[in-house]
Amino acid sequence: MKQKKLALIVLVAVATSIGGFLLASDHIDAPAVKNQTTDITDLYVFNGSDTNNLVFVANTQGLLAPSATAAAAFDPNTLIQFNIDNNGDNVEDLVIQAIYADGKMNFYGPVKPSTTGIRSKLEGDIIGSVAVTAYGAGSPVTYTTGSGIMVFAGPRDDPFFFDLDQYHAIIAGKATGFNNPGKDAFAGTNVMSVVVEVPKKLLNSTGKINVWLTTKKKES
Repeated sequence: MKQKKLALIVLVAVATSIGGFLLASDHIDAPAVKNQTTDITDLYVFNGSDTNNLVFVANTQGLLAPSATAAAAFDPNTLIQFNIDNNGDNVEDLVIQAIYADGKMNFYGPVKPSTTGIRSKLEGDIIGSVAVTAYGAGSPVTYTTGSGIMVFAGPRDDPFFFDLDQYHAIIAGKATGFNNPGKDAFAGTNVMSVVVEVPKKLLNSTGKINVWLTTKKKES
């Protein structure tokens, strides 16, 4: 199944230690993905509670009100792909892929992609599937593969903090800086989240990695 990128909504975090923490955010939407299921809000990469693992988080469909979250769904025609560059050439050496089908999120990788750049296809066999956790569920549904990869998919409270009103005041020249603690513009809103926790030994890197996130639409 070939895929094509819907728009240049790519979250990039460069030169990050394999043992470190990063995040990138894009809550300002490009016209091509505004209010669509392909819209990326955040990328997070950080150590797991077991520091031998690295956690990758892709958040999409931002600003979901609680009243709308129960009906929110992943798009079966959209490939969510973590791209990992472990030699510093800004080309993905490994990908971790997730795509929705029949109530479950299917995962692939980490695997060397057969094609790079703006086109992708599903690589190899499914390593695991997990049912999408329902909004309001008492506990998250997770699945752990035989190689120790843990996966999750479902709605979550948007963890990104940003004082949007103060930002607008600064841009307009009405304020000179942010307040402490400020007001969280995303409080009470949700995102659709895909989480993959991967043993670092599967990433073929002991130094720094570049990670970016893409969503790509299936070609008709």
